Amino acid sequence: MTMDISKLTSKVIGDIGDKKRWRQYKARKEQLPASYRTAVDALERYLMVLGPGGSTAIFEDLIDLFEQSAADRTPIREVIGEDPVEFIETFARNYQEDSWKDRERKRLTDAIERAAGEDTGNRR
Repeated sequence: MTMDISKLTSKVIGDIGDKKRWRQYKARKEQLPASYRTAVDALERYLMVLGPGGSTAIFEDLIDLFEQSAADRTPIREVIGEDPVEFIETFARNYQEDSWKDRERKRLTDAIERAAGEDTGNRR
């Protein structure tokens, strides 16, 4: 049995490209003015706990938004609005296809459909 070294590396330490993109995101965040960085830290924490998961694309887009807002001197409340939860939930909806939650919802739905098919004899 032989395994390609890049596959082995990916299995052991994960996707190196994603890690590089994550480090770039973190470096970009550190360049933001303090108040914008604090806002991004809070949004990042929320996304890490309750976000769609998956790729780093959501964080890259978030930092793009805050970099542009900082450059334009757009007030944070003008970017986020009055309800930060509504803001980040709306923002995260654009990344649902990457969501582990969606994959698990589909897996559950498929399992129940198979089970129901077994019960009714309509197995797929």
